[in-house]
Amino acid sequence: MHVPPLDDHGHNCCFPLKRFLTPNPLSTTNQIYSSSDRPDRSVKRADTNVKEIQAGYDDIPISFESCCDFHSSPTGQSLDPPPTYYGVLPQFDTKYDFMTTIVTTIDTIDSALRSLSLSIHDHPEVMFEEHHAHDILTKFMESHGFVVTRHYLGLQTAWRAEFTHGKGGRTIGINAEMDALPLIGHACGHNLIAVSGVGVALAIKSALLAHNVSGKVVLLGTPGEEGGGGKVTLLERGGYTGMHACLMCHPSAGSLNSMTTGSCLAMEPIDVEFFGRSAHAGNAPWEGANALDAAFLAYSNVSVLRQQIKPDHRITGVIQGCKAATNVIPDYAQMHWLLRAPDRDQLQHLRERVEACFRGAVIATGCRLQITQGLPYHDLRQNAVLGTLVEATSLILPQRFPQAATFGASTDFGNVSYEVPSLHPSFAIPTQPGGANHTPEFAVSARSIEAHKVCMIVTKGLAWTGFLVLADDNFYAERWRIL
Repeated sequence: MHVPPLDDHGHNCCFPLKRFLTPNPLSTTNQIYSSSDRPDRSVKRADTNVKEIQAGYDDIPISFESCCDFHSSPTGQSLDPPPTYYGVLPQFDTKYDFMTTIVTTIDTIDSALRSLSLSIHDHPEVMFEEHHAHDILTKFMESHGFVVTRHYLGLQTAWRAEFTHGKGGRTIGINAEMDALPLIGHACGHNLIAVSGVGVALAIKSALLAHNVSGKVVLLGTPGEEGGGGKVTLLERGGYTGMHACLMCHPSAGSLNSMTTGSCLAMEPIDVEFFGRSAHAGNAPWEGANALDAAFLAYSNVSVLRQQIKPDHRITGVIQGCKAATNVIPDYAQMHWLLRAPDRDQLQHLRERVEACFRGAVIATGCRLQITQGLPYHDLRQNAVLGTLVEATSLILPQRFPQAATFGASTDFGNVSYEVPSLHPSFAIPTQPGGANHTPEFAVSARSIEAHKVCMIVTKGLAWTGFLVLADDNFYAERWRIL
């Protein structure tokens, strides 16, 4: 197995982007609570009519741990390299000089995209509070001829921007994340994700018009990725209905001029409550059932379990704060856990083993247990054909993606990727040593002009890929082969 060299952060890298896209025209021949009062989150998509969905949803986000960190992990599992798409790029008539259109469009709006990125970065907003980003992005898309729906599908900071050219044709979906992290701001670079989505959408629009290709571009402003599952909510409410493919990208730390389409871990949060019986801790402690003891036993049980789980499984948990007096046997304790595994089937098996640790603590202490399962994030199913085309845009056709590591992070886009052919490349931006995602240093890096330049390169590649989904019947048919 080939293992790419480690960068300054100890992470492995992926294929180089040093020659990724040039402004020169290309040759046409090279071508997814336990209690009854939790809102119903079952996915119902069949015969969904989005227009019939009213804004009367309970717009109360469920809070989960921050989850995305898309730098490569040197211990991640390798994936089979994707197949080469045709060996060459699609054969287009000479009038389809669409790459020049895409590059020219993004270069023309580059300064505007940079201003949007800085504005979002300088006004960090945590999940489901992205009001500033919502307002400036919807205004911008409206000014460029898109039909905009604000406060989309009952989420106050979600939005949809749509452009249609011609009759019939396919629909390409794009995501624009906007939320920041508490205290450390845009330490996951969602300001870059937002403007990349805008750039991809506008570039595809220009190509549709310039080359008279019928199709629809849908850009979704997706709030609450950092633990709130905004995309999952939009998916359940029909926001992705009708899309033939969906694209986005994510900045990370890593070797300069590198990008990867590795998967990520499936993730599920769990809230655990232990109910005991209070008693005087000095006079009659035997009359009590100590819920805090149950929590500590559960924590110890899980710690012992860790040595018997696979290297790519993760279990992390905390005991929530307690205000009980020391002379009273605690009758209540609460814990919050995050479980991760390479896919949702392995995640289910891991959850069963962890829940056995909780039940053991209950048996030992005589307490009562309640487990509340949170909204799961599925693993990310990267569409290999879409990913191979992004490789082709590097203009180094003989080179293939190195075997991509599975990220230790998780994303709500994983749920979308189970329903729609999806691509979510992670690209490296210049960072300080030790300044990977979810650090204050990464927030500084995400504001740099160097990070913006790399983001625009990837944006051009994604726009190329998205346009071919709409314009090339053979490419569209091929991408189903590995779904």
